[in-house]
Amino acid sequence: MLGDFTTVLHTYWEQFLYMLPRLVIAALVMGGVWVGASRLRTWLAAKLSAHSDDPLLTDFLTQVGRWVLVLTGLVIALNILGFSGVVGGILGAAGLSAFVVGFAFKDIAENFLAGIILAFNRPFGVNDTVKIQEMFGQITKLNLRTTEMGTFDGRDISIPNAIVLKEPLINYTRDGFIRQDFVVGVDYDDDVAAAIALILEQVRKEPEVLTAREPFAVVDELAASTVNLKVFFWTDTDDYRRATLELRSRVMNRVKVALMAGGYALPPDILELRLPTKMPAVPIQVAIAEPGTLADPPEDPKKLAKLAAKQGPSLGPS
Repeated sequence: MLGDFTTVLHTYWEQFLYMLPRLVIAALVMGGVWVGASRLRTWLAAKLSAHSDDPLLTDFLTQVGRWVLVLTGLVIALNILGFSGVVGGILGAAGLSAFVVGFAFKDIAENFLAGIILAFNRPFGVNDTVKIQEMFGQITKLNLRTTEMGTFDGRDISIPNAIVLKEPLINYTRDGFIRQDFVVGVDYDDDVAAAIALILEQVRKEPEVLTAREPFAVVDELAASTVNLKVFFWTDTDDYRRATLELRSRVMNRVKVALMAGGYALPPDILELRLPTKMPAVPIQVAIAEPGTLADPPEDPKKLAKLAAKQGPSLGPS
């Protein structure tokens, strides 16, 4: 038995020595491919960045190129080890396995294909502010399977590429400018035309309001207690938060101060309560208090307590 065990070990050792050169070469090939894939990614990033201003497409193509090189090196290494039959069988059965693998990993395949379409279609760029379903934020990265978004409240969201491709996408920054609006109410007795002129003068004083697209204001509603004026102005969207929230706040505050300084009233909503003209008569009973009762209380608290105890329930409301 010991002799058989020794023979088996000797056989395995001979096979190992026979395979050792191939193992070394295959390991060197995989190591070289792995290092080459990293350098290829850097080289592709530099070349594509020089000819393209879209960092999302550049990053996506470099990822694809890196993994294609890695898979190519893996196939070469398997051939060196003598597994060419296995590789041929895998490639030969690709038609049948593609259906099985595609069915099992249809979501992954769908997101990958959607990522390719998004990379070349480019409906957004890095730092673009977009809204997809109820998700609102800035695009940070496009991966092979997901699109990365950072919201303005500090959350990081990974959205499957298929959802980004299928769902309506609102891009707030692609055109470079966006229109903002707000409503301000003046009194009915105020001069509306003069109020609009004063508002537009104040809006134009903000340096970040675009002058190429003239701001304007219209009477939006005749409300219960105010004439509501709706003001429109344009701004760029390099920084969505600064261009929309902060700028809008500054413009509204400037308009409010100018209107109040100009003598314009900014009345609040007034609710008018009307009673029906035909109401049934409501009897009202007036009780006249006798001298010495709670209606004309004595100054001494002790006398007041004695009087209350004496009158008892008669002190209640009439």
